[in-house]
Amino acid sequence: MNWRKFLLPLSGLYWIGTSFRNMLFNAGILKETSFDIPIINVGNLSVGGTGKSPHVMYLIELLKNKYKIATLSRGYGRKTKGFVFANYQTKVYDIGDEPMQFFRRFKNKIIVTVCEDRVTGANKLIRDFYPDAIVLDDAFQHRNIKPGLNILLTEYHQPYSQDYVLPAGNLREGSAGAKRADVVIVTKCPENLNEKEVRALQHDLKLKPNQELFFSKIVYDHRIYGLHGEIPMSEWMNYNVVLITGIAKADDFVAFCKTNFRAVLHLEYPDHHNFSDSEIDYIRKRYRDTEGDKLLLTTEKDYVRLLEEESLKNELYYLPIGIELNDPEKFNRLVLNYVSNNLKVK
Repeated sequence: MNWRKFLLPLSGLYWIGTSFRNMLFNAGILKETSFDIPIINVGNLSVGGTGKSPHVMYLIELLKNKYKIATLSRGYGRKTKGFVFANYQTKVYDIGDEPMQFFRRFKNKIIVTVCEDRVTGANKLIRDFYPDAIVLDDAFQHRNIKPGLNILLTEYHQPYSQDYVLPAGNLREGSAGAKRADVVIVTKCPENLNEKEVRALQHDLKLKPNQELFFSKIVYDHRIYGLHGEIPMSEWMNYNVVLITGIAKADDFVAFCKTNFRAVLHLEYPDHHNFSDSEIDYIRKRYRDTEGDKLLLTTEKDYVRLLEEESLKNELYYLPIGIELNDPEKFNRLVLNYVSNNLKVK
């Protein structure tokens, strides 16, 4: 991180640009479009690694049995353009890995869509699919849509209050952008978070009186899943694992695997990585060279990409993650009240 501080002059220019853009939105010169159905946005100020996907899936799980829910994402890394609706023929490169993760997890219980123009996507969603509510994935900086409930995530180990804007830091805009949030969630908290640490974070984040603050931690499934079944945690220590990650900030995930499997060989790739043929051959070779009872393991997000590799998919397993909130009853009530109070009259 220290060498990046030499880039602070460039960060100053970046900050000026993003602040000017936000000023235009705040003044109404650039248009924010509101919709007459509940729209929840889950986003962050940083470029990644805050645990956005499991928080989106928490919201889907909370709402899906009571309401007709749609997700709208940009579809990072896809090879298509425009509005795309996910179905059983959709491939990961049609919509991107995170939307495909949502589709595989919830299938026909929700509507999964992508569109680089969020306003166009929301209009088409509402016109053609009649959702009760839309969950926007990673749209905190995409201010052309004005969400009714804006949820901002920030990581415990590097909250936005202790970071810099790009390129010296990881923020996509200055920390003042947090004022737009209705809810702030400090993610990836340690198991033993105490009151002193909570108070320190509350002071550090400097939230407004009308903003709600929550804390979440990552929880791991007790089973891993593959095409040929499930393996419970009680059996994991029998296996040597070749672990593939293509996510931001994989350290906690890797540490959990190293604690719970006999041995772990970690092959690390960038976030949203598109695997080349030579990389797939290398992964296959490392797996083939692993001795004893062995597994090829990955994250749920990487699984939806690697599943399309014929040479890997039969040996491939994934470990799902979720979140646990410090006050789930209060958070759930806040979200459910927002949705029920803003439903479109049909």
